[in-house]
Amino acid sequence: MNLFYKALLKSPWVFHLSTASCNNCDIEILDLLTPRFDAERFGVLLVGSPRHADVLLVTGVMTRKAAPRARKVYESMAKPCAVVAFGACAMDQGMFKGCYTAPVPVDQVLPVDVYIPGCPPKPEAMILGLVKALGVVKEKLGRQ
Repeated sequence: MNLFYKALLKSPWVFHLSTASCNNCDIEILDLLTPRFDAERFGVLLVGSPRHADVLLVTGVMTRKAAPRARKVYESMAKPCAVVAFGACAMDQGMFKGCYTAPVPVDQVLPVDVYIPGCPPKPEAMILGLVKALGVVKEKLGRQ
């Protein structure tokens, strides 16, 4: 494994995709970056472009309008990458289950690798989820 891939496993860059969330998950993601949890000390960095990201963090339910855009974001990411469904809404539509504007969960639109449950999940759960996502990326690198 060359130096580039070793660096990738030590500093995951995360792109946050909010499809239709209530913003509770977004607040917890920001809490993860505060000095109390300080995920940046592990190399976790939120980036502004999916082309620079190693991990796609999806929050909220997958609406009809968001689904094609989410696919486009995923396709623009460098491979290998991991997709993380963050929160109850991203996992199984949460309180929006059966809503006509959100017909399917995230894993029917994107290939989800890691699920982080909760409404909203706590930063500790997100750190564990990112560690699992790095394991997924490492496994995908091994297959190349």
